[in-house]
Amino acid sequence: MAIPQFTIKQLLEAGIHFGHTTRRWNPKMHTYIFGEKNKIHIIDLQKTAPLLRVALQAVHDVAATGGKILFVSTKRQGAQLVKEAAEKAGQYYVNHRWLGGMMTNWKTVSNSISRLKQFEQDLGDENSNLVKKEKLKLEREVEKLRSVLGGIIDMNGVPDMAVVLDVNRDHIAVAECNKLNIPVVGILDTNSNPAGVAFPVPGNDDAIRSIEMYCALFSAAASAGRQSRSTTKGRDIGESTTLVEANLAGVTTEETSVEQAEEVVAAKVEQEVEQAIEEPKA
Repeated sequence: MAIPQFTIKQLLEAGIHFGHTTRRWNPKMHTYIFGEKNKIHIIDLQKTAPLLRVALQAVHDVAATGGKILFVSTKRQGAQLVKEAAEKAGQYYVNHRWLGGMMTNWKTVSNSISRLKQFEQDLGDENSNLVKKEKLKLEREVEKLRSVLGGIIDMNGVPDMAVVLDVNRDHIAVAECNKLNIPVVGILDTNSNPAGVAFPVPGNDDAIRSIEMYCALFSAAASAGRQSRSTTKGRDIGESTTLVEANLAGVTTEETSVEQAEEVVAAKVEQEVEQAIEEPKA
């Protein structure tokens, strides 16, 4: 199955082009900033669109080979959304708090997961000799562990890719993934640091509508990858993703070079921007 498609107009309606105030910005993001309006930085969606397609293709390819994808968003407005997106795609998530060493010290985390499973088993045992006070204490412990480890309880090892919806808030997650050479797909707002993000996606990381769109797209890409189960070993992602974008733009890629594909994608994005600007928002 192909990766999910979207238009520049949909990105605009989701508010993905809105950055932070001009005084709150990271100079490393200047490449992705279109300009400013009312002291708010505006993100260049002509650069966001192709990068988002590349990131979606990368997620699709990892899922297609049976890889594990970890969705990360510990901010309040994204917690439930990222949980639903990961579960829908049959993947994993962290949406409450990132524990230091969650990836780099997996052995300890694995022991905590085993302890959680044992606690749940004890609570479900009808023949348990637990008194009311002990049972209440155990239930609280399970609830606490579930909030932190519930999304990775069945992951059985570190993931093959991480999708981080706020690289500033969850910078420790990005750092740990980098240390283990786990590729990171990261949403970069205008105050973000793109360092360590293998697949950057410039965009608003605070608005609920934006987060909803990211979750829907990445969940759909992972689901499509799982269904296709196609082999992608030996594939040059840097080259192939450009050709995939050209294919999405309606061009046959069998005899298309990377340079030609890049021109096609750029023209397609520019056309979508013009259409989105011309068409009034409903």
